[in-house]
Amino acid sequence: QVQLVESGGGLVQAGDSLRLSCVGSGRTFSSYAMGWFRQAPGKERENVARISSSGGTTYYAPALKGRFTISRNNAKNTVYLQMNSLKPEDTAVYYCAAGGSSAFNFVPDYWGQGTQVTVSS
Repeated sequence: QVQLVESGGGLVQAGDSLRLSCVGSGRTFSSYAMGWFRQAPGKERENVARISSSGGTTYYAPALKGRFTISRNNAKNTVYLQMNSLKPEDTAVYYCAAGGSSAFNFVPDYWGQGTQVTVSS
């Protein structure tokens, strides 16, 4: 089992950047693929990006590729989401999740509590 804690959210202006962090507990963190999801008010939770357990493979929601970058540091049990050129429509609660080892067929087993990102126009 792994516990996940996100941080780094906040209120920013359109065009700004933010880096979210998600720290996982336990020695098995490096065996899990990780994903970032987001949920805006009144909308379903959507996948933003995923990364394999080794960090060698990444996937992105097509509309976000180029602005968002997922990475991980297994020595620090941490996965990151770098978000650039933020837009008001990026406003959401961002969650990290852990599951399996493959970023391709990613099925979340564990979730963090979420961190709010608000982008003002």
